[in-house]
Amino acid sequence: MTPEQKLQELGIELPHVELGDRPLIPWVRTGNLLYLSGRTPSKGPKGQAGGEVSTEDAYAAARDCGIGQLGVAKAALGDLSKIKRVVKVLGMVNTVPGYTEQPQVINGFSDLMVEVFGENGRHARSAVGMASLPGNVPVEVEVIFEIED
Repeated sequence: MTPEQKLQELGIELPHVELGDRPLIPWVRTGNLLYLSGRTPSKGPKGQAGGEVSTEDAYAAARDCGIGQLGVAKAALGDLSKIKRVVKVLGMVNTVPGYTEQPQVINGFSDLMVEVFGENGRHARSAVGMASLPGNVPVEVEVIFEIED
């Protein structure tokens, strides 16, 4: 089953991604690696995990970041089947002081990658707490994919 077929089976529609005219671009391809800029959720609550946002809602926001990142990868590659594996993920969680459930939040992203890519969706990862994130979103995620040459 292709990644696009798996997404369809899961009822997930990817967002349309445009480059625009900003100096910042949503991806850089070098060799067989595709680096994606940090992505925030397109919907959901605002605020800090452990405060206004529950761990469960932050998990859903991280999953939404994953859907957005797959949309970016599709725009960059034209076909998600060109992704050989998910290599590295950096998950940043907007948290109240003392919050320690960042890994459980970023599991929302990681679980989606495994659902879509199977064993090749397993990856190295960092899940860290931040004092704030742009727009007061609860999570931001960047990712590196290995792709076909």
